Amino acid sequence: MKAHDKFGIVRSTIADIPVDAEHAAHEITVHIREGRFQRSLALIAGFTGGMSGLEVAYEHYKGSYSNAIMYTPVILSQALLIAGVSGAVSRRAARTILPTVSAITLVDCAIGFGFHIRGIQRKPGGWRLPVFNIIMGPPLFAPLLFGMSAYLGLIASFLRRESASRFARPGRVPLPTVSRLLPAKVQRDEIIELQEVREGRFQKHLALSTAFATFFSGFEALYSHYKNNFKYKIQWSPIIVAGLLIGASLGAIWKPKVAKRLLPTASALAIANGTIGFCYHARGITRRPGGTKRLLYNIIYGPPILAPLLFAGCGFLGLLASMFRRER
Repeated sequence: MKAHDKFGIVRSTIADIPVDAEHAAHEITVHIREGRFQRSLALIAGFTGGMSGLEVAYEHYKGSYSNAIMYTPVILSQALLIAGVSGAVSRRAARTILPTVSAITLVDCAIGFGFHIRGIQRKPGGWRLPVFNIIMGPPLFAPLLFGMSAYLGLIASFLRRESASRFARPGRVPLPTVSRLLPAKVQRDEIIELQEVREGRFQKHLALSTAFATFFSGFEALYSHYKNNFKYKIQWSPIIVAGLLIGASLGAIWKPKVAKRLLPTASALAIANGTIGFCYHARGITRRPGGTKRLLYNIIYGPPILAPLLFAGCGFLGLLASMFRRER
């Protein structure tokens, strides 16, 4: 083969790369908009649940696991990880195991939130010293933030598989057993809502969930950085970005233009900020006495290594919300 022919092949191959990347991005967007995103979202729910469980594990280790219930989120986080991976592999697991584990995890998170409230109340001064006891007590919204992974798992269980044809009409979603005890009108409304989720029509719902998750994560960042007296100016950035993302998420509920333009921009900022924050937290751990030689100890008692990634996860939720279609 001649030299100029070889170079021509290389040039044509390089020229095709942007086209292929653009086509792949378009296909992913179409899959998300039509609700054919079950495998990917199941994996995301599983891995974020496992990641949250690691942070819960060492936070409860600081509390010496003084109450047996402190083990439950650690166990359930691993169960959610297994259920998420299973749901990505098996359609049946995505319809049975994943929603069951996700629902149990959500109940456990609600119970954990109650225990954290009680823990703050039992500190000296109780709710008469709310600012001090919230900052120095158990992280108030951490259980609810962990519940967002279970929420994603629950949503994933109602979506369609990526392999489903875009022209195939989505089948009806059977109601959960408990819901069948409700009045007929409530059952009909719930069927409609679940059907819209299955078709990828729940933008407003997911935007509201993004606002809640961002509030929980931003509040955690606020009092965590307050403990350090905002030593670095960049510690204000997650609080500012959280405010932008909350505003964009709430605006997306009423205005489709906000969902298409402002929400993805604010979400991208949150993802970038969370990634940068992870690097800062990792650097803070290595700069503690002992550095990497006492890595496990410094991870437990240093800056929360995974907290910035959970904040980035809120940005990912907002990005998903901007891609889905609006409810009818």
